[in-house]
Amino acid sequence: MLITKASEYAILTLIILSKKQEPVGSEKLSLELNIPKSFLAKILQALAKDNILKSYKGANGGFVLAKDSKDISMLDVITSVEGKAPAVFECSPSINECPSNRADICSIWPFLNKLQIKIDVFLEQLSLADLIEE
Repeated sequence: MLITKASEYAILTLIILSKKQEPVGSEKLSLELNIPKSFLAKILQALAKDNILKSYKGANGGFVLAKDSKDISMLDVITSVEGKAPAVFECSPSINECPSNRADICSIWPFLNKLQIKIDVFLEQLSLADLIEE
C-alpha cells in the first residue's frame, strides 16, 4: 500500500507544523487532527528520528520542522513513518531478486517497475512546501 493512515497523519501534522513558529505539543496536535495520541506519538517519534522534526522537552516543548518545508520530500515522510519505501506492488524493484523466482516469465513486471519508478520520482520531487501552496 502506498499511503496508509500513518502517512496521511504525518503529512497533515507537517502541514500544521509548517504554519507554526513555536513548538506544538503532541496533545494539541492530537486534538486538532482528531488522531489518537498514542498513534500520533509514534508518528512524531519516527519523524524526529529521521530529522524531519525537532522535538523539545519541557513546559513549552513540542515539535517543529527540522528543516525548511521545501526540503522535506513526501518520499522521505512516507518512508520515515512506514519504516520502508512506499510500494505500489509487492514485487522487487530488481528482476534478479524476484521473491517468486519467476521474474523471467512475468509479463507485467516491466510495467509495474516503470510505474514504481515514476511514483518514487514524483514523491521525491513533491515537497511539503508544494502541498502547502496548493
